[in-house]
Amino acid sequence: MLSMLLTNKLLKGLATADELQQVMRSLPLNVTTEMDLTLWTLAQKFARDNEIRQLLLHESSARLAQRYHEGTLPHLVQSELQTFLHQYGQRGIAEIDAGLPRWSEKPEPIFDILANFLGHTQPEQAPDIQFKRGTREAEEKIRTLIRRARHKSWLRGKAVAFALHRMRLLLGLRELPKFTIVSLLAFARAQLWPIGRELAAIHHLETPEDIFFLTLPEVHEALAGKDFREQVRERRATYAFELRRKHVPRVLLSDGTEPEARSIPPDAQGTITLHGIAASPGHLTGTARVILDPTNARLEQGEILVAPSTDPGWTPLFLTAGALVMEMGGPMSHGAVVAREYGIPAVVGVPGATETIATGQTITVDGFTGTVSITPES
Repeated sequence: MLSMLLTNKLLKGLATADELQQVMRSLPLNVTTEMDLTLWTLAQKFARDNEIRQLLLHESSARLAQRYHEGTLPHLVQSELQTFLHQYGQRGIAEIDAGLPRWSEKPEPIFDILANFLGHTQPEQAPDIQFKRGTREAEEKIRTLIRRARHKSWLRGKAVAFALHRMRLLLGLRELPKFTIVSLLAFARAQLWPIGRELAAIHHLETPEDIFFLTLPEVHEALAGKDFREQVRERRATYAFELRRKHVPRVLLSDGTEPEARSIPPDAQGTITLHGIAASPGHLTGTARVILDPTNARLEQGEILVAPSTDPGWTPLFLTAGALVMEMGGPMSHGAVVAREYGIPAVVGVPGATETIATGQTITVDGFTGTVSITPES
């Protein structure tokens, strides 16, 4: 954040917001981007073997995951996935929740992602090529901004050069702390799971995964003999209720209620326009794909991803997305940052996007103005 503040101050009056966004494309040393590109590389390697390609495209992800755990996948797939999961297996959907499975336990999403990549049919839009293109464009923009600063003064040019290069380096490293935290959570999960199994065996819990509904002091109490089954049932009911929430209110009134949502009237042509926050520059009209859960999700090349929110478990979908619309988040949220890195237009903080937009509709995402327009069906 400090590097961004310094850069913005030095470039005041010299660069537009869109130019600064371009500088932040294809950041180096981003562990999540490296993970995504590694998966893309694996997909290209598997695509060269037609038997493997057909297997990954047509076999269910559940069956492929079962075969992976049995060690009966083709040798190339088995060995490459073991290497990948050794490095990234601690990740997963909603990975900040230690109670949810990691990719190493349930690799079904990985097989879905690989199948999605194998369906890619536009070589010039391949993610690795786009990433390299983004790097070249960012570096060229940096040189342009440095030249502008030098016209003001030699010292300002030096300062801008330092700030821009340092900003790209540090922004790329920003994902590393979370990656480390997720690794620690995966380790904690691995340690707690056998304890949960033991507590279920002595009927202090109903299932091993119930341990993730206890605090650590309560785990000690359960081991000492306390039965937590009733408390866990109550907590599971609360958890299920919260999962049914459509959205988290942005504003609450003093009585704890949410202001009534303002209806969105269509214009004279029947176009409905949703308003959010411009998060990544660009303008794209395409087909919407509403995805509420990335597990088993398929996103065709160039489709516009419409999601409630995203975390690193979603990011492989960004490699084939044409644009992003997200209900939650701001300019520094995960989805916004990844969209800028991949150079796709993004509008975030769009209330009710997943309910207002339907899969298959034609929509226009304007990453400059922060609007999403829904084209009426003819």
